[in-house]
Amino acid sequence: MFNGIIGELGEVYRIRHTGQITLLEVSSNDTFKNVNIGDSIAVNGVCLTVIKKYNNILTFEVMFKTLKSTNLGALRIRDKVNLESSLKLGDRLSGHFVYGHIDCMGIIRRRSFVQSSLRLDIAVPIDVARRIIVQDSIAVDGISLTVQNKRGNIISVYIIPHTLKNTTLGFKGSSDKVNIETDKLKTLLLADR
Repeated sequence: MFNGIIGELGEVYRIRHTGQITLLEVSSNDTFKNVNIGDSIAVNGVCLTVIKKYNNILTFEVMFKTLKSTNLGALRIRDKVNLESSLKLGDRLSGHFVYGHIDCMGIIRRRSFVQSSLRLDIAVPIDVARRIIVQDSIAVDGISLTVQNKRGNIISVYIIPHTLKNTTLGFKGSSDKVNIETDKLKTLLLADR
């Protein structure tokens, strides 16, 4: 489990396809120097397991289904990715509970600046949009954000300058795909009523 606060921007070092499994190698800085084999890391919001570590290169196995249903399938060498370590018992929760299980890919329909913040209008499938309400927490490429507006299947989120500078959202443009995870804990709580 994660909290949607990105530890650092990693960079795709190598991608190797081996049958049904793809090996994704990502370079990281000092933030992940204490990562162990078997640890969970969110890569663009997708929970992956570290299977190998060499210097600052982390290797993950990614199944074909994951590549197809997330934006990890479109990654190329030198692309930036959001990296976040999993929560440990007693860690401070700064965002919201993020599982690393992607609901869908959204498509950025519009980028606009409102004062010093970036507004992203993102189209999501209608079945996912039905589960999202204004002021909900949502993870976009693993980043904990708040839904500010919703019109049909278009949700709007605002990104402050710090987040824009330190995550992949600073590189995303119109028509780019982003991984979307709805607030599953809130969905469970509402289903209990």
